Amino acid sequence: MLSLTGSVVFQPQWIQVRNMATLKDITRRLKSIKNIQKITKSMKMVAAAKYTKAERDLKPARVYGTGALALYEKAEIKPPEDKDKHILIGVSSDRGLCGAIHSSVAKTIKSEVSTLSKSGKEVKIVGIGDKLRALLHRTHGDHLLLTFKEVGRKPASFGDASIIATELLNSGYEFNQGSVIFNRFRSVISYRTEEKPVFSLDTVANSENINIYDDIDADVLRNYQEFALVNVIYYTLREAATSEQSARMTAMDNASKNASEMIDKLTLTFNRTRQAVITKELIEIISGAAAL
Repeated sequence: MLSLTGSVVFQPQWIQVRNMATLKDITRRLKSIKNIQKITKSMKMVAAAKYTKAERDLKPARVYGTGALALYEKAEIKPPEDKDKHILIGVSSDRGLCGAIHSSVAKTIKSEVSTLSKSGKEVKIVGIGDKLRALLHRTHGDHLLLTFKEVGRKPASFGDASIIATELLNSGYEFNQGSVIFNRFRSVISYRTEEKPVFSLDTVANSENINIYDDIDADVLRNYQEFALVNVIYYTLREAATSEQSARMTAMDNASKNASEMIDKLTLTFNRTRQAVITKELIEIISGAAAL
């Protein structure tokens, strides 16, 4: 008799508690997603402000890059085939939540390392940005020559590029040629991973067409080569920063839209579940009244 009474009395309550727990779970998820949406919207606004400034600062920085590379193009500098030391400089940053900005640079570097290693070349990597170091440390840790942190928190300056170039030149690795791999800004929703060449002082000095420039002695050429390396790094840092902010702005906009879709679906599920609970309770009340 007690067993029968217990089942009759506690079964409706157990069903009601289960439904209420479901409603509480949905309410908790809705609140969590709404908070995440607020964060993504705020990050989008911050990224939009930083993108506007980065795009404005990119225009004069491009002059540094094109001017530094003009010597290589006009002199038609080509590295000797018997030299086998290469350097790859990857430009990234320390911050995430910006799509495939970092992985695209890492993927290009891995492809270049694989191609050069198969041809018997010695390759070293300079990683600018902690995200790039994290992507390359496990698989290409033995190729890492230098890594730099604290990149992307503040706008890149010419002094930052000068520090990177100085550390590279004082590292003791006498490379013959290499490239800077970075993300080139194209539009708000588009960027492209590109490479810009860099050459050592010996490669430039021994070039056949360098004689088209008059009155270039060893000191002038050395100073210009160091200055050109800094210019290229500074230019690529600016390009990468602008691409990163535009990609983060796009990623946060997509995240906000996805959060809105999830909120709509969960709201619909919550209303249906609540309506089912109310309908069940009304059925129980009507059934009890009819039994009386």
